[in-house]
Amino acid sequence: MTTAREIMTPDPRCIGESESLQEAARLMAELDVGALPICGADGKLRGMLTDRDIVVKCVARGGRPAIETAGLLAERTLVLARADDDIRDVLRSMEQHQVRRVPVLDGDELVGIISQADIALTMSSTQTGEAVEAISE
Repeated sequence: MTTAREIMTPDPRCIGESESLQEAARLMAELDVGALPICGADGKLRGMLTDRDIVVKCVARGGRPAIETAGLLAERTLVLARADDDIRDVLRSMEQHQVRRVPVLDGDELVGIISQADIALTMSSTQTGEAVEAISE
């Protein structure tokens, strides 16, 4: 059995829920990622923020990314994986909920993120193609 821990990208950087969307976008550019976990002052996961969230939910509506905070756009309904979950279960969850990235927790601690890129790097081309197709329906 392959576990979530085995294919995740470990030690993801968080954006604080009170930090600006401009700072989130800067951090995404610096890290070359399209999403960041949003963490509270206690370090606990509060949500996820994507580059698309910033554009569609802030910029396109005339918002002010230098002032609006990451916490305001946090996707509150999170699809999560546990570090020891079987990757097949994680893939089914990603497909069912149509999400491209899943935070991975060990207890209450955020330890990684599984993205489509992680799937492509670790799974067979057939499995990757099937997963990407199902997630993107």
